[in-house]
Amino acid sequence: MSKIIYLDRLTKEKREEKVYGKFFIDLLYKDTFLSRVISFFILPLTARFPFFSKLYGFFQKTSISRCKITPFIQKFDVDTSEFLEPVSHFCSFNDFFIRRLKPEVRPIAQEENRAILPTDARYLVFPDIREFPHFFVKGKKFSVKALLKNEELVAKYQAGSMVIARLCPVDYHRFHFPCKATPGQPRLINGALFSVNPIALKRNIKILSENKRVITTLATSHFGDLLYIEIGATHVGSIHQTFQANKTYEKGDEKGYFSFGGSCLILLFEPNRICFDQDLLESSAHSQEVRGLMGQSLGSSIH
Repeated sequence: MSKIIYLDRLTKEKREEKVYGKFFIDLLYKDTFLSRVISFFILPLTARFPFFSKLYGFFQKTSISRCKITPFIQKFDVDTSEFLEPVSHFCSFNDFFIRRLKPEVRPIAQEENRAILPTDARYLVFPDIREFPHFFVKGKKFSVKALLKNEELVAKYQAGSMVIARLCPVDYHRFHFPCKATPGQPRLINGALFSVNPIALKRNIKILSENKRVITTLATSHFGDLLYIEIGATHVGSIHQTFQANKTYEKGDEKGYFSFGGSCLILLFEPNRICFDQDLLESSAHSQEVRGLMGQSLGSSIH
């Protein structure tokens, strides 16, 4: 399997990602003849029919799955000191997966005109979304129109700025508001549940606009209207919203969480609304994901 290298924002060190289920990702998504043959038969079943994800998700919520927690923590070096509750309190693997963290371990960048990273993830930023189509594989087009399925929104954001946050199974899977905002009603677009691993995206960037997703418009004072998009992935058919529409939330307040699996968030800003932090811009310009933590700075408002 190709190595996935990311930059740790805290230490400034490059690290190799430990991929959960890497054998199957390699088998189904690697760009080889054998993988294409296997995925031709398997992916339509596992990605396009929710039964398989629901069945797997059901198992993760059973008490039997609890035995997976300690080996997972040990294999992927999960820092249990950050947990709000001790490991012994988790009744299932999913309880562990949707764990809450102690507030003090994710301090919020406080400047009023500064947006924060909405979740723990590997980040890429694009000041102009039109730069994105050829990022993963040249010649394979990413469609904002297909992603949003709304002509009015497409016209508003097609020349805007984009943030992609890729969550791995080892990550904290609750997501938060990037700034003070009043969210509208979330809009569900049903779709497939392909992996959002970089290997899968390099083979088919359209995954981001084909997977199940939820789109929420956030009305903000400093960043205009921004779109907050949760994208389901392998075994993550369940995107849970914990907020109330039309209620104002502070920066860092919880918006929702993903059930078990890998997943992805996209933020879309209107043109000329945000200036991303320089370290994120430089890494993204070199096709380098940056692992950042919820609460760290994303960028400042332009207006």
